[in-house]
Amino acid sequence: MSKYKIFVDGAVGTTGLRIHERLSQADDIELLTLPEEQRKDLNARVAKVAEADLTFLCLPDEASKELVANAPENTRICDTSTAHRVNPNWVYGFPELSGQREKIQNAKRVAVPGCHATGYIALVRPLVEKGILPADYPLSCHSLTGYSGGGKAMIADYENENSPNAFNAPRVYGLTLQHKHLPEMQAVTQMQNPPIFTPVVADYYSGMLVTVPLQIFALQAVKSGEEIANLLADYYQTSRLIHVHPFQSLPEDGMLARMLMQVKTA
Repeated sequence: MSKYKIFVDGAVGTTGLRIHERLSQADDIELLTLPEEQRKDLNARVAKVAEADLTFLCLPDEASKELVANAPENTRICDTSTAHRVNPNWVYGFPELSGQREKIQNAKRVAVPGCHATGYIALVRPLVEKGILPADYPLSCHSLTGYSGGGKAMIADYENENSPNAFNAPRVYGLTLQHKHLPEMQAVTQMQNPPIFTPVVADYYSGMLVTVPLQIFALQAVKSGEEIANLLADYYQTSRLIHVHPFQSLPEDGMLARMLMQVKTA
């Protein structure tokens, strides 16, 4: 049986390296690569896309758009940038949402969700689908993340022994409320407005804690947090990757520790 051919365009970046590392452990996958001198050669990259069964784009937005514009239409592409996440001609790559898995399986173009957006959408979309959250509800979202999400430059800044003292404490960013994940956070949850979003980067490598506070009295058809927890548990009951904790289950000290937020890479 022939191996499934996958090309990672942008394999030297943080996201590309992680994808390449994980896929390299699979016996049924052949990873296509380019020599260093052709890494930025558009024609060479397009040729690899045409050869591959599936291509992951791990590029800046404009570079992703350029590659897609030149790739054959019958190729299959997953784009990890923000360039196509709200494009109606692309499928949003969140298989746990209702009906989305089948769309992804049949799609030629799939947009990979943003990290902050994933946590937010996982919490909000089921409540919208079930008629719990009205479309005009004024949502807010707080998201604490490790510094690896900022790419090579931020990783280097945080791991530099001479980094500023300010890096020792959590740092709020996105202060202009124009964070690049907001369009998908609004569109995929089918809300009328984006949330008030507060992203925070802290001095640990990876992992994310996304919080969406809700006022029960302002919701429809539920009267307790336990009902919401049960609804989410039912929605994700067949998911292999999303696990809903029982209502009010907490660590013994009542806090989410850093060790609980670290991501396994294998």
